[in-house]
Amino acid sequence: MFYLQDPSLLEFQRRFEREIQSSNLRTVFGIEQIPGDSQLREIIDDHDPEPINEVFCEYFRRLQRGKHLDQFRFLDEGYLLTMDGTEYFRSQTINCPRCLHSSTPTSGDTYYHQILQTTLVHPEKRQVIPLSPEFIENTDGQSKQDCEFNAAKRLIPRIRAEQRQLPIVLVADSLHSKVPVVKLLGEQRMSYLLTVKPADHKSLFEDIEGLRSGKLLERGEWADAKGVRYRYEWVNGVPLTAAKDTAYVNFIEFSIIKNGKQTYHSSWITDIEVTAENVKRLVRAARARWKIENEGFNTLKNQGYHLEHNFGHGKNHLSSTFFLLNLLAFYVHQILELTDRLYQNCRAQFSSRREYWNIIRATFRLFIFEDWEQVLTRIMSPAKPP
Repeated sequence: MFYLQDPSLLEFQRRFEREIQSSNLRTVFGIEQIPGDSQLREIIDDHDPEPINEVFCEYFRRLQRGKHLDQFRFLDEGYLLTMDGTEYFRSQTINCPRCLHSSTPTSGDTYYHQILQTTLVHPEKRQVIPLSPEFIENTDGQSKQDCEFNAAKRLIPRIRAEQRQLPIVLVADSLHSKVPVVKLLGEQRMSYLLTVKPADHKSLFEDIEGLRSGKLLERGEWADAKGVRYRYEWVNGVPLTAAKDTAYVNFIEFSIIKNGKQTYHSSWITDIEVTAENVKRLVRAARARWKIENEGFNTLKNQGYHLEHNFGHGKNHLSSTFFLLNLLAFYVHQILELTDRLYQNCRAQFSSRREYWNIIRATFRLFIFEDWEQVLTRIMSPAKPP
């Protein structure tokens, strides 16, 4: 259902109960029968989705063995792994014991689900490779509501356990540029590029202003053919906080000035030594964090995967399992875009991802196929009328 980007579990189940449709389910996906939609929800709701994580790991290992990940290497220090949280369910009535909860005098009680996602990215590539997420959810015996920061402290060691030898540079927002996370990343043999903001890191920016006043910051500035200026400032080995047990980090500040006005500004910390030779590349890597939102979450929410649609919430695991299966479908599609020539040629005929999958669903409903390759071949070369 998620692979075909079907928006309704009920309609999907009803359609594939019909004999002619079930043939494609058998030949293309190897499924002999499916239960009714209510029974399907009950079965899924009862089972912990944890084993699905191993599917993500297995596909990642296959990409590694096939050398397909080589094209994602951007920095010598490691692959760029972006990390960010997102919400995929919200309701004022539907809820389960794992829901996060908020309440205000105006809107009342609200229930929602969030995840913390990591995704392998490259600044110059459209495709992204999602790893299995960490659910931000309440569990039995938990006194405080779960949060993204705590999820990160669970997720980072899990990634290292799953990818023991993979060189990683974690790219994340200001929420995670804290001493506990920086030290945890060092323990897990991960480098990092983390956003920092003056409001969240007052001591750090006071030190930077002092260094700037004393002209102790390294600086480089370049202009392009249109006169847009790119300003880089950096320093190595500054304390992240004023505490005695702080971490020492390297700092980068970047600005874009157009027609005398600053149009972009951001700052990051990293454990990678910053030099005049690598500062431009480090900034490009840090700015790739937006790809998890644009190429990942935005695609899942607005480009046909219906991520925020409630396919079924359940009383236990249903909502999280449906999220994982939807993400897994997206993962497989990304793999096909990277590795499968027929899929690439077929996809190139459509400017819109949504229209591409509309055609696939329509073709799937009208014809019986022996396998997935035949589906794509038929779309590439439609049958001529007699």
